[in-house]
Amino acid sequence: MKFSFVTLFENLIRPYFDDSILNRAIKNQKIELNFLNPRDFTKDKHKKVDEYMIGGGAGLLMQPQPLDDTLSKIKNDDKNVHIVFLSPVGKKFTQNDAKRLSKKSHICFVCGRYEGIDERIIEKWANEIFCIGDFIMTGGELGALCLCDAISRNVNEVLGNAKSLEVESFEENLLEAPSFTKPNEFENSFVISDFLKGNHAIIQALKNDLAHCKTVFFRPDLYQKCKIKKGKK
Repeated sequence: MKFSFVTLFENLIRPYFDDSILNRAIKNQKIELNFLNPRDFTKDKHKKVDEYMIGGGAGLLMQPQPLDDTLSKIKNDDKNVHIVFLSPVGKKFTQNDAKRLSKKSHICFVCGRYEGIDERIIEKWANEIFCIGDFIMTGGELGALCLCDAISRNVNEVLGNAKSLEVESFEENLLEAPSFTKPNEFENSFVISDFLKGNHAIIQALKNDLAHCKTVFFRPDLYQKCKIKKGKK
């Protein structure tokens, strides 16, 4: 699977892929990275890509021409590219989106800067618009990395153990059950005894109960979705 990033700051993104699971995925050719800088496409002799907003307002806006030419290049190279923008107006990105998008062959993330992107570019090019939360950051690079990470781990053979995906939080609208490791006792706090007895049916039932309890306590909003899906009142 190929990921393209349209960004003014490639070095904010690339180092994230230098280690761990995603680095191995790149070496094994499960995912591929591509970077395009709008400054390379601007017609301004000073490589300028920003301008003051028409109608006034604080800050600068990314101009349409450099982004339009950048995205035209990507689209001409791959007609199947799926172009994603990050914006407060977008739908909240979820695990279901990550799983769905992992089936795409090529996703392009457009990383905004300054006060954002000329609206005409979003209207022309966006296949989807996502938001990662009700807060504002200085640029779209971190948001794009969040989406890329979540999507990548759902790509076939990226994770060492595909079964890890089956028990994660947000599957079936539940948080993942509490997990423990050795030692069995730490600072007078003990691992649940049934976890130590090796009866997998009992352990699975207990984890399911704990997942429900954890979701009710930490994310009652999510638990309501779980109840609706199961037809409970």
